[in-house]
Amino acid sequence: PLTPWVRRLLVANAVIFFLPYLVPDFQAFYNYLVFDTSRFLSEPWTGITYQFLHAGFGPLAFNMLALFFFGPRLEERMGGGHFLAMYLGAGFAGAVLSLLLALGASGPMRIVGASGAVYGVLAAYAAIWPRTVIYIWAVLPVQAWVLALVMVLASLWFGLSGGGGNVAHFAHLGGLAFGYAYIKWWDWKKGAAKREFKKKLERPVAAPEPRISGGENAALRRWEAIDTAGLHELNREEVETLLSKARTDGVRALTPSERQFLERMIRA
Repeated sequence: PLTPWVRRLLVANAVIFFLPYLVPDFQAFYNYLVFDTSRFLSEPWTGITYQFLHAGFGPLAFNMLALFFFGPRLEERMGGGHFLAMYLGAGFAGAVLSLLLALGASGPMRIVGASGAVYGVLAAYAAIWPRTVIYIWAVLPVQAWVLALVMVLASLWFGLSGGGGNVAHFAHLGGLAFGYAYIKWWDWKKGAAKREFKKKLERPVAAPEPRISGGENAALRRWEAIDTAGLHELNREEVETLLSKARTDGVRALTPSERQFLERMIRA
């Protein structure tokens, strides 16, 4: 199913694409949103707004189709806030890389399209699920990491050789790099929080070992009644792990600190 931010991005891109057919004066607004390397320092917002403009129905369809297929699973994994930051950041990184590499060009460069952002989504997807098989044109099977590598090499080749038509290949490359870097940072940050939580949990407690009130069966029933839905994700995972250990090895297999933790969660 479509996730909230994927749905909003699809709708926003489609609405802005069809606005010229509904608003006679749209060209002036279009020029205000487009990314122009000669105006970026004075109009930095165009590093975001250009992502919602497309030069034709083909680029729009390709970008939105890729977002439709790869975005929802990624948003579910990362959460809406992180997904949106990664998506817009990838597009912005693509604009900045294009700007840096266009400094020696003879004239300004104008860029439109969500390709940088969508390439960031594909790179992040491949980083999390590298072995997922994707069917190109619904026929050719290829693993996600292979597809991401091909996109990197193609962007480098066409960008450095100047081939590939009127396409901002370095915007693609910037998006790929940002999407991969962001998902690795997000994964490290999430793992760091969990490691810190485990460290605090395993810290020696000066208090005496708690008595198992009412016996082991009563204690297990109390712990199984914990409302895990209202707990923080890390607390919920730890409660489920300890309950599994108690059911398998017995309540006394839990350390004093683990039993104290479960008792605290009853009152959380």
